[in-house]
Formats: sequence, C-alpha cells, structure tokens
Amino acid sequence: MPIANEKTRKVHVEDILIANQMLKEVVVHTPLQLNKRLSEKYGCDVYIKREDLQHVRSFKLRGAFYKIKSVEQEAREKGIVCASAGNHAQGVAFACAELGIDGKIFMPQTTPKQKINQVRMFGRDQVEIILTGDTFDESSASALAYTEENGRLFIHPFDDPTLIAGQGTVAVEILNDIGSPVDYVFASIGGGGLMSGLATYIKHVSPDTRMIGVEPAGAASMKASLQSGEVVRLESIDKFVDGAAVQQPGSLTYEICSRYVDGITPVPEGKVCTAILDLYNEHAIIAEPAGALPIAALDAHKEEIRGKTVVCVVSGGNNDIGRMQEIKEKSLIHEGLLYYFIVEFPQRAGALRQFLDNVLGPDDDITTFEYTKKNNKENGPGLVGIEVKHREDYDGLIRRMYALGFPFKEVNKDSTLFGLLI
Repeated sequence: MPIANEKTRKVHVEDILIANQMLKEVVVHTPLQLNKRLSEKYGCDVYIKREDLQHVRSFKLRGAFYKIKSVEQEAREKGIVCASAGNHAQGVAFACAELGIDGKIFMPQTTPKQKINQVRMFGRDQVEIILTGDTFDESSASALAYTEENGRLFIHPFDDPTLIAGQGTVAVEILNDIGSPVDYVFASIGGGGLMSGLATYIKHVSPDTRMIGVEPAGAASMKASLQSGEVVRLESIDKFVDGAAVQQPGSLTYEICSRYVDGITPVPEGKVCTAILDLYNEHAIIAEPAGALPIAALDAHKEEIRGKTVVCVVSGGNNDIGRMQEIKEKSLIHEGLLYYFIVEFPQRAGALRQFLDNVLGPDDDITTFEYTKKNNKENGPGLVGIEVKHREDYDGLIRRMYALGFPFKEVNKDSTLFGLLI
C-alpha cells in the first residue's frame, strides 16, 4: 500500500514519537511476547503485544492521558466529558485523578459492572459516572449534549489526532522490541483509534507490513464504511464485544484506515469467545472480547501467515468474571458442541427415560432441562440443552430423535426463539 504524502496527513509520525517521549513516565512499556503455542499452531512466529498489562488493563490510557495532558490548563478550568463503553473511561478517569481534573464520564447502561467499578477506582473523587443509553453511540450523544450545555471539553474516544498519536505509541514499542521485520499486525477496530495510530507509524517505518483490522461480525462498521467508500452508520449492532461495538467509525479514523489498512476481518462472537477461553486456559492471559479479536482472526489468515512474523495486539484485559459462563456457552455453540431443543415428549410411560437412555450418546451431557408447561410435567414439551463431545456427534443425536419418535425444534437455528429462551 502506498505511503501518503506527509503533508496531507492529520496525524504525523513525529506526533507519535513526541507522544511516546511524554508518556514514558506515565504508561507501562508492555511486553511483546513470542507465543510458542500459537507459533506452532500456525507455523509462524506469533508475538503478542500485552496491552492487557497496561495500568488500566487497556491501551486506552495512552491516548486519553496524552490528549488531556495536551489541554491540561483548559481542562482544569472547564472540566472534561467523555463517552465510553469502558476502557477509554478508565484511561480518562486515571488521567483526571493524576492531573486533578474534574470529569463527567458517560457510559452505556449495558457496560459490564466490572468496568464501571474500575472507572470509579481509577477516578477516585475526580469523576462522576453517568449511565445512559444501551450503546456507545447513544451514550456519546448524551455526553456531547452535556458538553455543549455546560461548556466543558469533550475527550473523544477515537476520532481525535492527538489521541490517535497517543495510541500510536503501541507501534513504537512493537518495532523497537521486535528485532526483526514484521510481516503482519493484527489489531481490533471499534472506532478505529488504535488501528489509526498503529498504521500511521508502522506504514511509515515498515511499509511492507500488512495491517489487518479485526471487527466483531455483529458491529463491523469500519468494514462497511471502507466497502462503501464513505463513513456509514450501521442501523443496529451486536453489543457483546462491548469494547469494539461502534455503529459508526470516526471520519479521521476512516480516512487513515482507508489509506493504510490492508484488510478487515470480521469475527463472529462465538469465535471471539473461543479465543478468550483459549487465551485463558492455554496461555494464562485474561483478555476481554475486544482484546481477543486479533487472536480469533488468525484462523481466517492461517495460510497466508505461514512462515511469517505476526504481531497480535491484545488491546485489553477488562473481562468481567461474571460473563465467563456466557462466554463458555457462546463458544460451545459456535464450535458445534452445544445445542438447544424444544422436545415434544410423547404421551407414553417412560418417554423421558427412553430419551435419556437411547437418544443421548455415551458422551453427551444434558446441560439444561426444563418443562415449558409447568402444569404438565409428565409429558409435553421441554427445553433441553445437550453438549456433545465432538461436532460430528450431532448427526447421530438428530437421527436418534427422529427414529425414536421425539418431535423437536432446534432452538439454535431460530434466532428469535433462541433470544427468548436462552
């Protein structure tokens, strides 16, 4: 991809280097680790940039602190406002506490409790949290209105050149630490601030490095925008990958990504969940959904990255442990190991026993069982969750239900029914 004329860009390599120098005393220079298991799995050298080990467990501290520091005097006089699904809010809260600046932080009502508590902890008595809206975009609209009404400064979570320069310091550390040419960099895209900073620096210093942005399939607003040739707003998004669930990317981040990003890979939420569990179980890394996106995308590129040097930026580790059961379930469903059925149990004696003895395979487990009609528990329909050991066991399970006369409806294949029951 050609490198743009320096004079046409709103974020310069020099800006990122200046930010890197200023932030050295503030942020952690996070490790760049060669991961042996992933390297063996994909037949290449896979390095993980551990931004989950940052002070606020996310790269967002870099941009937020650098931006607020750049307007410190005005921010002290007026106070600041931000909108965030969590990680930007934590970076802003940290900066407010460190610099003694009053902050109002707007967060979606759907934000995991763990992230809300973290914002309170980092902001101490310098910030007030205002929960409003179901998505980042709705929360952001409220924050902008509050900013206008009260004459405060708004600290944008991604579409700001100073903030992008701060995020770009991740790239400075990567190229300083790697010791060899980098063929691919995978990083998540929500609004696009991280990728804009990474790509601006890396494409200048290492123009042959391919920059791959990774988005949740249910909120792939940057991919839609790049395909359309202009910034577009998605009508609706899936909010599960909360750190990257943005209906519309920024105009500046769109401009930078359209110039420097070589590809966008959308990843379904179930695949993200599998990556979260693998990172935890196999690599002792606690990644939030947005942080696991780059690892989850490697399967889609396994042929082209073979023999290459690959860097994956794990952008954050703010994962609420209360979500782990949901994450496990979504992973099992995606991997074809967990199925839900509405089963019509025949009105004959011993039907349930027959189902347990003859329909279930030797390695199948029932994870859920509940009669849907509370006044008829001897027979009638029941919600049954079945976990199989291997994906291939599904076909035998279906054949046995048909052969033994157990009419059923597969809930997994009906999104409306699934949403109501599971």
